[in-house]
Amino acid sequence: MENKTQCTLKPEDIKRVKALGFLQHKGTNKFNGRVLTRNGRITTDECAAIAAAAKKYGDGHMMMTTRLTIEVSGIDYADIDDFRAELAKSGLETGGTGAKVRPIVSCKGTTCQYGLADTYALSEEIHERFFKGYGSVALPHKFKIAVGGCPNNCVKPDLNDFGIIGARIPSYDASLCRGCKVCQLEKACPVHAAKLTDGKCAIDPEVCNRCGRCVGKCPFHCNDDGTYGYKVYVGGRWGKRTARGQMLERIFTDKEEVLAVLEKAILLFRSEGTAGERFADTINRIGFDRAQELLLGDELLARKEEILGG
Repeated sequence: MENKTQCTLKPEDIKRVKALGFLQHKGTNKFNGRVLTRNGRITTDECAAIAAAAKKYGDGHMMMTTRLTIEVSGIDYADIDDFRAELAKSGLETGGTGAKVRPIVSCKGTTCQYGLADTYALSEEIHERFFKGYGSVALPHKFKIAVGGCPNNCVKPDLNDFGIIGARIPSYDASLCRGCKVCQLEKACPVHAAKLTDGKCAIDPEVCNRCGRCVGKCPFHCNDDGTYGYKVYVGGRWGKRTARGQMLERIFTDKEEVLAVLEKAILLFRSEGTAGERFADTINRIGFDRAQELLLGDELLARKEEILGG
């Protein structure tokens, strides 16, 4: 029987499978294969299928990546196609590498007590529309997207090329405030944006992070409701160089607007980015004000066919 571990691979062989989500073990013909999870969530049947494939073709180990994909380690180069075919029986795919839209990361905001958005549904929609829909679109560099359910920032959306954070804007009516000695809004606010001043509660919009924790806390109904929405950050990254993304000036209340801005961000990166630079560098080079103008305007979508065809 052939000893597969002694095979010598050509650079083009390694490059071919890297595009499929397989990363070489240094100096060997063994690879880690990245199994896509859509947003970090899989079914128990999918988990069993991955485990079975890992046992059959890998070294018996699986690990989670920071992007919430599952890596199966120790797959021989000669077994990669069979491994992928085995996963395909359960509707699973490998991938998640290259200078293109990367797999979407999501927190569990859909079920979390602090969640302000259906993060699973939104991230799955983004997965289908942009990870898969733009899968053949070459970009200057990788483009990472994260969806967070609230300003707790568990999946660090503001450190991604494009980050979405669920928000809730308080609908505070100062005329109903009775200036309670112990203000329940002030007590509930984790960032101290709500403060009792001169006998009235005031919410500082520059400090408020739109977490919605204060909504419904006033016994005299001065803040019974809040508008749900999304904050959008662009140009974040972590790694050898770290940059916090900048928040667009609007808080979006329509999911379709957010998806449109995301598409425009991808188009902006493709049209204005240079090979090898991250989206943060593109934004810094053209200026955040100009980038924001393009992301909130109609020019990029009007030029979509030209940009994607170029």
